[in-house]
Amino acid sequence: MYLKRYLIFLLRIIKSANMTHLQEGAPAPAFTGADQNNATHSLADFAGKKVILYFYPKDDTPGCTAQACNLRDNHEALIQKGMVVLGVSPDSVKSHGKFAGKFNLPFPLLADEDQSIANAYGVFGEKTFMGKKYMGIHRTTFVINENGTIEKIFSKVDTKNHTQQILDALAH
Repeated sequence: MYLKRYLIFLLRIIKSANMTHLQEGAPAPAFTGADQNNATHSLADFAGKKVILYFYPKDDTPGCTAQACNLRDNHEALIQKGMVVLGVSPDSVKSHGKFAGKFNLPFPLLADEDQSIANAYGVFGEKTFMGKKYMGIHRTTFVINENGTIEKIFSKVDTKNHTQQILDALAH
């Protein structure tokens, strides 16, 4: 029992040491993923546009739904400012299809079932809920500028007012 706990502890240290800690001003890691319609999207596809890349834990949960619907409700305003919205979670293409359909989400939701995109952005790691520790997505949004550089990172996301949070931060 002691050995098992020690090994789990060591694995957590190794995983957290390997997590990327991106900072504003750093180049955004390249990625490719399939969306809810099984269309493939890469960061390179959006060169010359500002990308709002938001990571969320799970489709169709209260906080994730509030965030997605806030971005949906303000999607046209974001497009008019030259921005593209991409959501990423470890859910499947099928799950994303149901979620996007249920809430009429007009932007791609990328399936990251192996957490490769989340790991590249350093948002997959240990979490705690009701005293239990587990591995999962830390809700985080990256604003990537037209040149592929991380312009802003939101680690404290206001799910119900996320669009305004983004626009206010970019206005300064």
